[in-house]
Amino acid sequence: MAEESEHKPSAVESMMDKISEKIHAHDSSSDSDSDHEKPASPSSVKAKIYRLFGREKPVHQVFGGGKPADVFLWRNKKISATVLGVATAIWVLFELIEYHLLTLLCHISILSLALMFLWSNAHTFIHKTPPRIPEVHLPEDPFLQVAASLTFEVNQALKLLRNIASGRDLKKFLGVIAAFWVLSIVGSWCNFLTLFYLTFVLLHTVPVLYEKYEDKVDPFAEKAMIELKKQYAVFDEKVLSKIPRGPLKAKKV
Repeated sequence: MAEESEHKPSAVESMMDKISEKIHAHDSSSDSDSDHEKPASPSSVKAKIYRLFGREKPVHQVFGGGKPADVFLWRNKKISATVLGVATAIWVLFELIEYHLLTLLCHISILSLALMFLWSNAHTFIHKTPPRIPEVHLPEDPFLQVAASLTFEVNQALKLLRNIASGRDLKKFLGVIAAFWVLSIVGSWCNFLTLFYLTFVLLHTVPVLYEKYEDKVDPFAEKAMIELKKQYAVFDEKVLSKIPRGPLKAKKV
């Protein structure tokens, strides 16, 4: 009987050891699960990172995600370099050499017609087939689509200007006035062709550089926007809030 009483406590102790081992194993597994769940937090932090102009899409999708975006972001370097080279040649031709558009079109037409006419009449002497002059027919749909899109954008711009002129948003009003003022200064420095060319060059350089260094540009832009908001709050408190305004008219139901 004494031996049985000695075996019983040992059995109880072994059972307690097993239970404690299971509890420790469960705690360690829960700790490991929590450790595995911790790396998911940077994704939520990353989703809250400030992006320039509050964009949520990649730069490529902001530009439409099609062939124009590929050209602006240099996805195909040959095409982008060709487009930029043609634009540079046109700017040099009309701005530096001071060639006129009508003169250029007339000279190109004269040269093309003269070559085709001589080739058509001299093919019997040079023993070559006469040139095949293709029939050129411009489709109407692309021009109608371009006209429709331009009309829509112009109407949207006019609607925006009307809303700003109505005095509903002072911040937009000041931003548009500042933008027109900057454009007037830039326009006094150069003509429309140079301004268009500079805009074209900026579209081919700034987006691709921003896409490459966006992790460095966005924090700097965030600090700049915070500072601008502080300055605007000070300007609003000291100047704009002191401007007398008329009583608001009740809206008709």
